[in-house]
Amino acid sequence: MRSSYKEEDVIFLLKDITGLVEPKPASERERLIQSGKHYCEMLPLEYVPGEAYMEAYHQALKTFAEPVADAVGRLADQIMKHKGRQVVLVSLARAGTPVGILLKHYIRKKYGYITPHYSISIIRGRGIDSNAVTYLLERYRPEDILFVDGWVGKGAILGELKKETAACPGLSSELAVLSDPANMTRLCGTHEDILIPSSCLNSVVSGLVSRTFLREDIIGKDDFHGAAYYGELKDCDLSYAFIEAIEDKFRMDLPPEEEKALEGLGIDEVKKIAGHFQVQDINLIKPGIGETTRVLLRRVPWKVLISPACRKDSALTHILRLAEEKNVPVEYYPLTHYKTCGLIKKLADT
Repeated sequence: MRSSYKEEDVIFLLKDITGLVEPKPASERERLIQSGKHYCEMLPLEYVPGEAYMEAYHQALKTFAEPVADAVGRLADQIMKHKGRQVVLVSLARAGTPVGILLKHYIRKKYGYITPHYSISIIRGRGIDSNAVTYLLERYRPEDILFVDGWVGKGAILGELKKETAACPGLSSELAVLSDPANMTRLCGTHEDILIPSSCLNSVVSGLVSRTFLREDIIGKDDFHGAAYYGELKDCDLSYAFIEAIEDKFRMDLPPEEEKALEGLGIDEVKKIAGHFQVQDINLIKPGIGETTRVLLRRVPWKVLISPACRKDSALTHILRLAEEKNVPVEYYPLTHYKTCGLIKKLADT
C-alpha cells in the first residue's frame, strides 16, 4: 500500500485499490448508505477544505499540539508499563495511523526501543481484517499486539474489536487511544474530549490514504482490505507537518494529569440524545470532536450539538467554520461526556 509515510514509521497491511473505485460525493454516499449499502463498499470524494477552514486547522494545531503531545506521552508510558518493550503497535486505519506513528516516536525517544508499527482495517459491521491479523500472528506473540486508534466516540469500533478478538487466544481486545470521553478503555491519554488536529482533515493528514474499503468484486478472500492513495493531493499533504508539530511538544517527564471522575458511559448519553431528537438509528449520532468533524467532512449533517459550557472553546472553531461553510445549524445542548456531537440527516430529509 502506497502512502506518503516512511515505511520505517508504518507498514500498511492493505491492498492498494487506487484507480479501481470511483469516489462518490457525500450526498450520493449518504443516500446509498441509508438505503442499505455499507459505507465500506464506497470511497468518499476527498477535497481540501476552504481557506477559512484551513486557517482554523493551522490555528488548532498551534493551540492543541501541546495537550495532544502530553496525551501521546501519557499513553506511551501506560503502554510500556502494561505491555513492555515487546509491544507491537497495530493502528486501526485511518484515524489510528498518525497516533501509532507518534507513539512509536515517543517510545523511541524516551525508552530507546523501536517498536514495530502496522496499520490494518476494521470496519463496523464487517469486522477486522482477518488476513491482516493472521499475518501478524504468524510473526508476533498475540500478547504483544496492541491495537491503537485516535479516540473512542461511542464505542462501536471497540465493540467490534471485542467480538473479533474473542476467537484468537491471547489476543487482547484492549484499545489504546489518545482520547476516551466515552469512558470505555483504561489505556488512554485522557478522558477529556480533546481536539486531535489530525481529525480535522482526511487523507491529507493521514499519509494520503483513503478510508478502508471492502467489496467482494475487488477484495478477494486472500486479500487484505483495500484503500486508495490520493496522489493528486500530494501538493497539499500535511501528514508529516502534523507529526512534527506534535513531536516538537513532547515532554519526557510529564506531571500527573488531574483525573476528572467520569460517571457512566458515553453510549448512555448517546441514547438520551437519540430519545430527545427522535433519532431511531444511533449510528446517525456521532459524539465527540473527532466524530463530529468526520460528519461535517464526509457525511450529510442535520445539525451540530455543542455543550453550552464550550460556547467559546477554541477546540470547536474548526467545527463552527465547517458548519458555516455547509449551512448546518448549531444547537447548544447539555452534553456531559462530550464537547460536541454531530447528527446525520435521515434519508427522508436528504
